[in-house]
Amino acid sequence: MFLIMGLTALMVTQVNAQSIGIGPQVGYYKALDADEGNFTGGVALRLKLIPFLGVEASINYRQEKYADDLLTVRSWPVMVTGLIYPLPMIYGAMGFGWYNTTFDYDQDRLPLLKDDTAQKVGWHFGGGVELPVGTKVKLTADIRYVFLDYDFKDIPGSADLNSNFYVITAGLLFGL
Repeated sequence: MFLIMGLTALMVTQVNAQSIGIGPQVGYYKALDADEGNFTGGVALRLKLIPFLGVEASINYRQEKYADDLLTVRSWPVMVTGLIYPLPMIYGAMGFGWYNTTFDYDQDRLPLLKDDTAQKVGWHFGGGVELPVGTKVKLTADIRYVFLDYDFKDIPGSADLNSNFYVITAGLLFGL
């Protein structure tokens, strides 16, 4: 009897904890050896499975320049992130991203290099907060570090350039 009541209570708690939200996301990122940082924007979909576990899928646009504007890198990262909530509003994040990336070389200074598009997988980890703003809206904010090793060997003197980056994001999730 107590076992059935306990399992029922657990199932009700899990159903009530389950939520899904979608909304815009903006952020700032800086690759370690990029010429400067830049802003990013996109959309995220977040599903909280049980009170301490969730998953997020997002797509954003980002652009950065390397080697004194010799190379402009544009990408559309599609990220999948596992979320662990040690506290109801605080989460740790870990996942991977698929980066569809265009390498646009300055043709005036590097006329022999052709622009190229490639796909790359990167890994990330970080943490953040998820704050309720109303009954159906949540404000999210986090910081993530991304391991993304682009190959810059075509640019003279660029063998040691590092494309790993951190990104700070904020977003709104509207409950569905």
